[in-house]
Amino acid sequence: MKVVIASDHGGYQLKEELKTFIAELGHEVADYGAHTQDPVDYPDFAFLVAEAVAAGAADRGVMIDGIGAASAVVANKVPGIRAASCSDTFTAAMSRAHNDANVLTLGARVIGSGLAREIVRVWLAAEFEGGRHMRRVSKVLDFEARHLGPRR
Repeated sequence: MKVVIASDHGGYQLKEELKTFIAELGHEVADYGAHTQDPVDYPDFAFLVAEAVAAGAADRGVMIDGIGAASAVVANKVPGIRAASCSDTFTAAMSRAHNDANVLTLGARVIGSGLAREIVRVWLAAEFEGGRHMRRVSKVLDFEARHLGPRR
């Protein structure tokens, strides 16, 4: 699986650790920045991750900022993206199984690196269950098509 990863300055250290971990899990990883701890704006990087996933350049995306919620808000503006901010493994698993989340956002100031690794491992391994959940995800996709334009 190809995974794009990015962060703002607040998530830089955790991103560096997680990109190595994701590669160790056997996935191809593309680092979209930030490449230093110098202050940057999280929307710039969250949009890069979301657009890469929406365009099919990656199967999934991981975005790390200070809290995680801000990047989820940004990523969810991109048609076709279902971003979930997760700070526990149950939410990570369910965001995939029930919501077919394709972008994971994490808060580096909320969780430690050990928990972040476990969340990423669970999220990347989890599969979408489809069935009754597909009906619900389809409603989101239909709304996007009507109000935001077709998926890129």
